[in-house]
Amino acid sequence: MSYFDNAKVGDDVFGIIFGKGTITNTFDESHYKVMVTFTNGYEVPFTDEGIPGWGNFKKQTCYYKEDIDLEKVDFAPTEKILSNKKIIKLKETGKLQVRVPSGAWKNAKKCPDEYLEDICENEKYHLFRKKPKNKTL
Repeated sequence: MSYFDNAKVGDDVFGIIFGKGTITNTFDESHYKVMVTFTNGYEVPFTDEGIPGWGNFKKQTCYYKEDIDLEKVDFAPTEKILSNKKIIKLKETGKLQVRVPSGAWKNAKKCPDEYLEDICENEKYHLFRKKPKNKTL
């Protein structure tokens, strides 16, 4: 049995990337099991195991709202704003994290290039940080 086997339209969910959302469609004959619409307007399909249809994710990022334990998610503020040069260097070495719309920090390699480009084009450099040494996110 998979995580979203009993999913129904209207179920409340929480995505580690986009935050609060609602299941707006379910699919029986598809690779994706549910379509989730998040409060910020993003619509994302997820497999029956909660893996999103974008990015380079291999693990579950969407959960039923009552199942999520937010104590394990890193929402700490950034300590300093990085320069363009530092952002590029950290991305190349795999040590760059980006704050996703839910407020959590995730490895930048897992986010779509369009999302990262939008942040850079709008000069929102406060949404990047160097991966802390003691964090495994």
